[in-house]
Amino acid sequence: MKALRLILPAATLVAAIFATMGVSSATPAYQKKEKKPCATCHEKGAKPTKDAPALTEVGKYYHEKKTLEGAPAAK
Repeated sequence: MKALRLILPAATLVAAIFATMGVSSATPAYQKKEKKPCATCHEKGAKPTKDAPALTEVGKYYHEKKTLEGAPAAK
């Protein structure tokens, strides 16, 4: 019974960590690296999901090429 008291919270914590992994792919590091605001790549007010990250055309370009050089002009 003592083992269950230790294993259950640990298993819950591990499950929560795995459940939230991969949800966020954009980080402030990209903003700092490119010296552009988040709205350059992300649609304002849209709720991103794993399947639909709410990227603008510039964001889709950056996601594919990993650079903003040659990206379409931000609107």
